[in-house]
Amino acid sequence: MSNDRNSVRPPRGPMGGGRHAAMRPGEKAKDFKGTLVKLLKYMRVSLPAIILSLLFAAASVVLTLNIPRLLGDSTDKLIEGFMQRQIYDEIDAVVRENENIPYDSIAALAYGEGITDFDQLFDVMEEKGAISAAQKEEYEKSLGDYAEGVLSMSLSVRPSVDVDAIIKLLTVITVLIFVSAAISYAQSFILAGVAQRTSYRLRRDIDVKINKLPLKYYDGTTNGNVLSYLTNDVDSVSTTLNQSLSQLISSITTIVGVLVMMISISWIMAGVAVLIVPVSLVLIATVVKFSQKYFRRQQAALAAVNGHIEEMYAGNKVIQLYNRKDESVAEFAVYNKELAQTAQKSQFLSGLMQPIMNFVGNIGYVLACVIGGVLTASGKITVGDIQAFITYIRQFNQPIGQVANIANTLQSTVAAAERVFAFLEAEDEKETGDAVPGEVKGDVDFVNVHFGYDPDNIIIKNFSCSVKAGQKIAIVGPTGAGKTTVVKLLMRYYDLNGGKILLDGRDIADYKRSALREEFGMVLQDTWLYSGTVMDNIRYGRLDATDEEVIAAAKLASADHFIRTLDGGYNFVINEEADNISQGQKQLLTIARALLSDPKVLILDEATSSVDTRTEQLIQNAMVTLMEGRTSFIIAHRLSTITGADKILVMRDGDIVEQGTHAELMAAKGFYEQLYSSQFEK
Repeated sequence: MSNDRNSVRPPRGPMGGGRHAAMRPGEKAKDFKGTLVKLLKYMRVSLPAIILSLLFAAASVVLTLNIPRLLGDSTDKLIEGFMQRQIYDEIDAVVRENENIPYDSIAALAYGEGITDFDQLFDVMEEKGAISAAQKEEYEKSLGDYAEGVLSMSLSVRPSVDVDAIIKLLTVITVLIFVSAAISYAQSFILAGVAQRTSYRLRRDIDVKINKLPLKYYDGTTNGNVLSYLTNDVDSVSTTLNQSLSQLISSITTIVGVLVMMISISWIMAGVAVLIVPVSLVLIATVVKFSQKYFRRQQAALAAVNGHIEEMYAGNKVIQLYNRKDESVAEFAVYNKELAQTAQKSQFLSGLMQPIMNFVGNIGYVLACVIGGVLTASGKITVGDIQAFITYIRQFNQPIGQVANIANTLQSTVAAAERVFAFLEAEDEKETGDAVPGEVKGDVDFVNVHFGYDPDNIIIKNFSCSVKAGQKIAIVGPTGAGKTTVVKLLMRYYDLNGGKILLDGRDIADYKRSALREEFGMVLQDTWLYSGTVMDNIRYGRLDATDEEVIAAAKLASADHFIRTLDGGYNFVINEEADNISQGQKQLLTIARALLSDPKVLILDEATSSVDTRTEQLIQNAMVTLMEGRTSFIIAHRLSTITGADKILVMRDGDIVEQGTHAELMAAKGFYEQLYSSQFEK
């Protein structure tokens, strides 16, 4: 007889694992604004830290934006010093060579005539006929933006570069660099803490939620999706908070700040730089439009490759057995070729965006240089202004591309958050009672039980049965009869559509689920052990059990002997797949675990179908020990193992069609007799 678990529950959909649940590039939230508000509310405990980090990000950018301007000022100081010396030497030569001026140098002329600066000097030289009014005007015009500094400089000594002023500017620049770096570090540290605390809270809440959801939720949700909430989706939110959020603030601040600085230098050059932006955005939008379809195809191809690899890895022995290696490799080659082709196209188109940005940016860079040269030649801006502007225009283009990328990332992040919140907001398993069982005897009554995983498709119909404490009840029937469903209802994994189940005369709906389940023990056909020692796996049945109690339970389950043969005995570590011990040994450990929990009602799902005869006998003996003095429900697949049951319930299509002892049912020559006899037919 085969198990009927999968036959009576609704389809779960294709198993996809994490690969199907991962976020796709460009995936968008259905309710972007609503989800964003939920995320902000969820993060309100960290709001002060977020605001502080964003202020730090803006402050770091503002400080950094001053550096190009200060570098331009230092360049101007250097140029001004050389220009002062050049003008001084030219005028000094005129003074020395002019017959109308009886002085041998500017310094002597200044001293003799009481002149203090070039402005007065030009007036005196014009009066003495050394230069004409036109020459005076030409001199002043050639000084341009440097005129104020040159005309007001002292004439008592030959001028030189103001090294002290340049050093002060460079010192300020150095301080700004270090302060900006320190603020940026503090901002990153604060935001990293916010991101990790938010991730911690999300994962904690998801973990708590997993245990609150009814089993029917998981009937329609793949394990891969649930794992994706804990991994991919939470990581997406964390990464955005840690990197993209501060980068978004920095980019926006940089764009605004750079624009202000460029306008302060020259609104004409700033206008040229801004006009270039729409051109680059149009080109990028065009590339994104074409690349998006290839990204979607790439994700589909990647899922196919991963799915094929997982299936071939899991079924490697079967592939070897049927000699299907060549077919498997050929199928993989098809998937891999599709992935390679779509990935090449998507990555190529995606890779075009940066060169396009650079190309358009270089056009703006060249135009700024040309216009800047004209403005400098006309004396409207200085060389240092051009230097600063060129730096700013380089800084202007980069954050625009970053904002575009972050906007796309933010869409995917909000979509990830939407999935997480949808999971967290799913309806919890409802408690219908708050009673706690007292001293449980083990009387169980099923009264007109109706149930269907889908309310429109009832599979358990008018199921009634009375079980006395200590009785052994076997449930048999073909696949899909509802055997496993009955015991799931007994443990309140699902609520009834009709009727009731009584434990010691009281409706189990009156009890808290957790309290009720403490009175039950289960040994399933599919064993579950986790990575840890043998001692810890048995102790899972009662966490406060002593080592002596664990060993005593193992002895009762006939597991002590094989445990002591393991390397390390009870400290032997079972690996993650639990494949370093045999199937029979796993079953003996789960029986020992059930014995340790000392349940009042026991549920046994036939556990001997895949073990050898000797191990089967050991398990049967352990089960006999386990069932002593307990009400036991046995889902039987090998009917020969339940001939000694106090009562056998024969199920068919959700109904009990026969019940009685083995002898009574065999004598009735009914459906049970057909099932029993069919297992011995050759």
